[in-house]
Amino acid sequence: MKKIPLFVMAGVLITSLVLSGCGTTATSASAASGSNVKEPDTITVAWLPNNSGDNEKALRVEFDKVIADATGKKVEDKLTTDYNIAIAALENGDAQLGWFGPNEYMVSHAKDPKVIPLVVESGDSGSLKDALYHSRLLVKKGNEDQYKSGGTYAIDNIAGKKISFVSTSSTSGFNMPAAAITGYFTKQDKWKNLTKDDLMQGGSGKFFNQVIFSGSHQLSLVNLLMGKVDVAAVDDIDVSQYLTPVSGTDNTEGAVYAVKQGAAAPFDKLAGQQFVIIKSIPVLNTPLEANSAFLSQKTLDAITQALTSDKVTNDPKIFAPKGSDGVVFVQPHRFLKVEDSWYDPMRQVLGIPK
Repeated sequence: MKKIPLFVMAGVLITSLVLSGCGTTATSASAASGSNVKEPDTITVAWLPNNSGDNEKALRVEFDKVIADATGKKVEDKLTTDYNIAIAALENGDAQLGWFGPNEYMVSHAKDPKVIPLVVESGDSGSLKDALYHSRLLVKKGNEDQYKSGGTYAIDNIAGKKISFVSTSSTSGFNMPAAAITGYFTKQDKWKNLTKDDLMQGGSGKFFNQVIFSGSHQLSLVNLLMGKVDVAAVDDIDVSQYLTPVSGTDNTEGAVYAVKQGAAAPFDKLAGQQFVIIKSIPVLNTPLEANSAFLSQKTLDAITQALTSDKVTNDPKIFAPKGSDGVVFVQPHRFLKVEDSWYDPMRQVLGIPK
């Protein structure tokens, strides 16, 4: 699949987000912590369910080694099966670092400004200008014509359907698609009062007939491919390693993907199953966030310096070739320092206070 410029991908709602985000220059993360921080002997990194599986163990081990070498501390992982458990661990200090989505970060920062971003993954340019991933609404191949209007894809007919989201805390698995859905449908008299909360439950008189929260992007896609739902919200980065492109332009409406032969669980019995994108929404990249109430500025600076180094950039165990098993971060990307203000455009879209 060929790539296309970002401005072609973004609709009116997200265009302002992307353009505003592109104009921000990343500088050193500014911690709210003082010199009297009492650090734990062991740094704990919390991982969301999407990244807690055995297929990403090698990445976690290598990432932990980088942090350990930079700080001189022991590093351990907190693996989770629930978004809220991972987020709470960072907020209360049981974990001091975490890889969570932008929405999860911004909500935590609004509760406590000591939760700060350190670095984000760049785009192919090596800069923040294309430091994006995608939230997508997907349907099974063969059903896509139900979601066309005048020859182009539209989301009008998702009303009344069964949908799979990831978690109410997930940026790309719920909050960004929810913003796109409410932004579109509240222009119609019937749904003028539609809110994000209305999308959390299905049933008679509700926007959706049924709503499932799968707990991970992988399982949200499985729900779609197994016919449990009509539509699924799934990002691109957490499922790319299981898929092969079939036709269309990457991450745009109408693009078709298939589960590749030999895909690992939970896709091991779904080889050849195909789906189609009916809506694609760019999302600012996920930060490595830290709770600076529990890590000193010296430690935060050491972690940031190590992760943004050429050594890490050139480490294939961290930045793997695209499509590799267990991949989270991909070549030719790198980590870049980032400040909280970089997420301000998304705050405006999602209505999250500073």
